[in-house]
Amino acid sequence: MLLEVRDLETHFYGEESVTRALGGISFEVRKGETLGVVGESGCGKTVTALSILRLLPKQSAQTVGGEVRFHGRDLLKLSDREMRWIRGDQIAMIFQEPMTSLNPVYTIGHQIAEAVQIHAKTSRSVAIEKAEEMLRLVRIADPERRVNSYPHELSGGMRQRAMIAMALACSPELLIADEPTTALDVTIQAQILRLIVDLKERTGTAVMFITHNLGVVAETCQRVIVMYAGGIVEQASVIDLFARPAHPYTQGLMRSVPDSRRGRQRRLSEIPGIVPSLREPIVGCSFSSRCPFAIDICRSKTPKLRDIAPGHAAACWRAEEITA
Repeated sequence: MLLEVRDLETHFYGEESVTRALGGISFEVRKGETLGVVGESGCGKTVTALSILRLLPKQSAQTVGGEVRFHGRDLLKLSDREMRWIRGDQIAMIFQEPMTSLNPVYTIGHQIAEAVQIHAKTSRSVAIEKAEEMLRLVRIADPERRVNSYPHELSGGMRQRAMIAMALACSPELLIADEPTTALDVTIQAQILRLIVDLKERTGTAVMFITHNLGVVAETCQRVIVMYAGGIVEQASVIDLFARPAHPYTQGLMRSVPDSRRGRQRRLSEIPGIVPSLREPIVGCSFSSRCPFAIDICRSKTPKLRDIAPGHAAACWRAEEITA
C-alpha cells in the first residue's frame, strides 16, 4: 500500500467556535492507481489533501488525530524539514487555481527548475534543461521559449500544464490533483484530463483525483470515495459505484447530473435541505435530515463505514435495502 490514512481528524479554530472539517476518515491509495475523491463544495476534499501534506495554516487549523502513513511512515510525526523533502519529491500536488499557486515574479522555467535543484541536487543548467523537458512532456508548444515566460503570459490551460510539469518534475510516487480543471473551458478540461491520464500511465505515478464532477471520476478513476460533511459515506470501485450506489447521498449526486440520452431532457433533481453545521456535534447520520430513507436509528446513531459487498463500503444503516 502506498498511502494509508486512518481516522484523520482536522479542526479549524475561530474566535468563538471550532469547525470539525474532517471527522475521522480512513482510506488507502494503492501504487499506480487513480483514486477519485468526490463530493460537493465544503465536504472536506481539499482539507484532506492539505492535511496529508501538512499544508494547513498553523494559526487556524490543526490535525488533531489519526495517522497518514506513506510507505509505512506516519507523515504527521515527521519534522517540518523531513516533510519538505517529501513534498514535491515523493508526493506532489496540483492546486485548483494555478494563478494563485505560481509565483508571478519568477519565470515558469525558474519555478520548475527550483524544485529540481532542491530535490535532485543538480546544477542550474541541468535543472533548466529538465524544465524544458517537462514543458515538452505536458505538450506546451515551443518549450525553449516558454521556459522564460511569466505566469501572466500564459493562458489558463497552459498555466495548468505548467503546474502539472512542476508537480511531475521530480517523478513523485503520488500526485494529488485538486480539481485541476475547475477554471477551464470544456475543451481544455478534456485535454488536461487526457494529459494527466497519459502521464500517469507513462510514469506509473498514483493519482488522488479530487473533484465534484462524476463524469471526470467515470473517465479517469479506478476507485472512488464519496465525502459528505467531513466524512466518507461510500467507497467502491468506479464500476460498482455507478452500477449500484449504496448511499442516498451518492444516489442524489448521480440524479443531479444532466442526462439527455435518447433526446430526452428531464428536470434536474436536487437534494433537499442544507449541509449540517460542522461547528456543532452531529447526532446520528450527517445526511439524515436530507435523506428520504431516514428512520429513527438514522437520527440517533451514527453509522460506521462498513462493507456491504467485496470492495464496496457505505456508511448507511439501510445500505443493503437501498441497493436492492
